[in-house]
Amino acid sequence: MKSMNDWLEEYGSSHRNHTNKLIHWICVPAIFFSIVGFLYSVPIPFLHNENITLAHIALLLLIIYYTRLSVSLAAGMLIIGMVCLWLWRWVAGTGLVLWEVALVIFVLAWIGQFIGHKIEGAKPSFFKDLQFLLIGPAWLLSFIYRKAGIPI
Repeated sequence: MKSMNDWLEEYGSSHRNHTNKLIHWICVPAIFFSIVGFLYSVPIPFLHNENITLAHIALLLLIIYYTRLSVSLAAGMLIIGMVCLWLWRWVAGTGLVLWEVALVIFVLAWIGQFIGHKIEGAKPSFFKDLQFLLIGPAWLLSFIYRKAGIPI
């Protein structure tokens, strides 16, 4: 099993161009946020609790995945996930259709990602392994951790 550092290093190998990195700082969080939004728009009716959505279940599974690789990054991703849930709850209160808002963010962010990889001259990492879709947010968080002196 690869360590978190192995995943981060391999992900970083196709993200060396400054412009591509900058695009990733905008688009990876936007994609993560939009996916949470898609999942937040799907209630879990068999739980008889209208406040629990598919996003809650998916984020729980995601935190378990991250915990296997890095407890500290899992803690950060838990906070990020909770902020996303809170923001989508707020968006839901505006009367906007959640999946439509999520779709616009998702499409625009992926366009940005592919532009960044065109500039980089490298294919997105997830073409090699779908797990890299989960590593991207942790890769960005790892930069924040390093600046703050938090061990990964």
